[in-house]
Amino acid sequence: MAAELAHFYAKVPSVNGVNGVNGVNGVNGVNGINGINGVDGVRLHWAELGAPSALTPIVLLHGLTDSHLTWRPAVEALARDRRVLMPDLPGCGLSERPNASYKLQWHAHIIAAWLEQLQLPSVDVVGHSFGGGVAQMLLLECPERIRRIVLVASGGLGRDVGFWLKFATFPHFVEHYGQPFMAFGTRRALGHAQGESHKQDIEALSLMNSERGTARAFSRTVRDVIDFRGQSKLFLQRAHEVAAFPPITVLWGEQDPLIPISHGRAFVERMAGAKLTTFTDCGHYLHQEKPAEFARVVREFLDDPNVAPVRLRAEEKPVPVMQTLRRTLEALVDRARLRS
Repeated sequence: MAAELAHFYAKVPSVNGVNGVNGVNGVNGVNGINGINGVDGVRLHWAELGAPSALTPIVLLHGLTDSHLTWRPAVEALARDRRVLMPDLPGCGLSERPNASYKLQWHAHIIAAWLEQLQLPSVDVVGHSFGGGVAQMLLLECPERIRRIVLVASGGLGRDVGFWLKFATFPHFVEHYGQPFMAFGTRRALGHAQGESHKQDIEALSLMNSERGTARAFSRTVRDVIDFRGQSKLFLQRAHEVAAFPPITVLWGEQDPLIPISHGRAFVERMAGAKLTTFTDCGHYLHQEKPAEFARVVREFLDDPNVAPVRLRAEEKPVPVMQTLRRTLEALVDRARLRS
């Protein structure tokens, strides 16, 4: 696969818009230093940009069946003055697709072991969608390494989720029969992308997702966190196990068709000190749809010297009728959007 991608990018040099050191086998969709390490028996690929500095490194965690390429529109602005690392989660991108459980806790364990292997004592974590769920679990795996967290349209904060992800939980269907359709599904899901470079990245991601084992990884990952009713692994189920929270901020697109923005609102209501920043005219992929605004908001949060750790509020007493009605109406609107 690496050789095929190298050939692909050789034909489209315009995709290499971020200067740096070319990486593994010439695969440089995000130019920079690329690496592959064995982590607990799994070959994990990552790309990185930016020089080490006094500022805390950033780790960017992508969502389901995505890769490091997803961050390319925003990574240059993030890496101006610090090191930024973009791993491909196991089963995704250029990482290995082992016969593993692909449970959320397993993904977090692999990333925690990778951070230890790279001798990174402190990192800021930005997690998009499923990557946000992994970021949350890192608070149980290696809390001492996590300085701040940015949750971007994150999974794990509420039940509602897009129908096609519920469909993917149909017992073993995608795992055993879905591989021939993974590339097509990638193009179909992301076909709205604008600009030639985005389209080229989708083609590269489609090629990655055509790799044998991708459907198995996707299916097992989804079945661990989603059932026919929606998301089943929720942050608040285990939040009480976290001894101390870091500063956390939440970013969400107001027109997100996959995970409703009401999840972000509910999170900041429950976590004292957390802030929700919304992006108008924006869907699920904030970092691609509005990369400059996304990078600015992330940098402002990470560089704010006065930001405080969040804390879990105690269970609330029954809320007033009007507040309950408002939340119900918001949930109904979100569900209608997910079905449309």
